[in-house]
Amino acid sequence: MKYEVKLISIEEKDALMEKYSDRFLYEERADIYGCCIKLLTDIKYVKERWEESFYPMSASIRSHGRLIVTNETREGQQFLYDPLSKTAFLINVDYYGWIKSIALSVAGDILEDEHSINSVHGACVDMDGWGICLIAPSGTGKTTHTYGLLRLEGVRVISDDWFFVRLMGNRAVAFASEKNFYIQADIANVWGEYQRLVDKAEFDSMGRAVVNIRWIVGKGRVLPMTTLKKAILLKRDPEERSIINRISPDEALSYVESAGFCNPHLLVRDRRKTNIRSKFFREFFHTIEEIYIVNTAAPIMESHRAIKETIQK
Repeated sequence: MKYEVKLISIEEKDALMEKYSDRFLYEERADIYGCCIKLLTDIKYVKERWEESFYPMSASIRSHGRLIVTNETREGQQFLYDPLSKTAFLINVDYYGWIKSIALSVAGDILEDEHSINSVHGACVDMDGWGICLIAPSGTGKTTHTYGLLRLEGVRVISDDWFFVRLMGNRAVAFASEKNFYIQADIANVWGEYQRLVDKAEFDSMGRAVVNIRWIVGKGRVLPMTTLKKAILLKRDPEERSIINRISPDEALSYVESAGFCNPHLLVRDRRKTNIRSKFFREFFHTIEEIYIVNTAAPIMESHRAIKETIQK
């Protein structure tokens, strides 16, 4: 599934705020790695999922960015973003996965411009005090493989979908983005250990649910941060026979650039932003000791075995 974001001016933002101002039944603030992102909505389901996804921010903190989520039956889906005020409008958007991802992207837009902190659309785990990240375009299996890795002794999770990175000297430190995770209903079909979690979850029409993964793996296996040592890129290429290859930082950069930085939720994609992201990933990959690319076109247990062996050696 894809959507297109239309950039709007601050004057257009002001007009929309006035148009929808009488709909703001709920107002919630989320703490997304220090950014106060405010949700304004008249949809109770969205407000409740938001509270489950993110850590709350004090009501006394002024917002750095905003999401306005509402339904307008006379119009189709709209994704509008004012990059000056960091305000996004999601009109007739009923898929919460997009809503939370755009909230993360608004925070990422702020952190990228003002604090030299970058977003990675990927999963991140820790093993024996060192981090391993899985970076991939949507639909290549990073979430499925992340939950598979959590079955291993000594593996702890930072994020299953999105994390923030600070480059500190010659190291990259990854930080969690959300309080809880957004799982797929079919996860237990692959990893039976999660069946109890699936049985208790409330899934939406897209077969997704916000869940507290700690209930299954334990509180001590969810971490706020880790220092990254290995990166595993995922791709899905039925024409290629090899499952896993070690690659160089330059090859890794070329791959993520060709895949839109593996992030379909980036709000601004102009030359300035592209240069910022390319510079970050170039420096990022040079801090990583080992980089691999895994072809997930192979049967899932084969590709997972390759990933597991890579992180355990």
